[in-house]
Amino acid sequence: MAKKNKENFEIYVRQIEALAKVANLITSGMYVEELLRLVVQVTAEIMNSKISSLMLLDPEKKELVVHATQSISQAYNKKPNIKLGEGIAGIVARDNKLICVLDLREDPRYLNRDIAKKESLVSLACVPLAVKGRVIGVLNCYTSKKHEFSKNELSLLTTLANQAALAIENAELDLRVKSAEEALTTRKLVERARDILAQDANILPAEAYRLIQKQSMNSRKSMREVAEAIILAKEIRSRKPA
Repeated sequence: MAKKNKENFEIYVRQIEALAKVANLITSGMYVEELLRLVVQVTAEIMNSKISSLMLLDPEKKELVVHATQSISQAYNKKPNIKLGEGIAGIVARDNKLICVLDLREDPRYLNRDIAKKESLVSLACVPLAVKGRVIGVLNCYTSKKHEFSKNELSLLTTLANQAALAIENAELDLRVKSAEEALTTRKLVERARDILAQDANILPAEAYRLIQKQSMNSRKSMREVAEAIILAKEIRSRKPA
């Protein structure tokens, strides 16, 4: 009994250390792709799973796509995308509720039973990745033998899924902030170039803006590139001795 308690404690410590590792890396600025790979690796290690994978939802196609896995199985890694609401993963993503399957080979909901048979995949825990109630993907944990996932294991998988969802949310937020900053910078450059052109050509600012637009289309360059060229030319002229 004492030996069993010791083993359980050691497993618990490894799980806490793994969660702490993932949590620390979320705040370290690691690229989200690397972080997702780490999540599936940690999941496979601490759950002793045959395959661990993370699928993200393509909101336009409404399909789940494998984005990270520690599997070397080409059959699994190249499996087709899963439609929202179809298959076990699709149902989990649609309903935002985890599903455990004791034997995939006998569950008609599992769409890739040929892959499960080939790769000896038996039990599955599929957990949703959700941000403020919005499902963005699922975390899959497969075992090679029949396994009934305990409450502690499912709690651990849910925590890992939540951490992965948080990392994705932070990455998307950073991208939106950068895009907004980029748009503001571009607008200021175009406005400055418009005023330079209006003054130099003695035309109205609105007409100068249309000329920048036309040059952008004719040269197949962005309005920012055209604006930067106008500003640079002005600065070069201003440096020349009178």
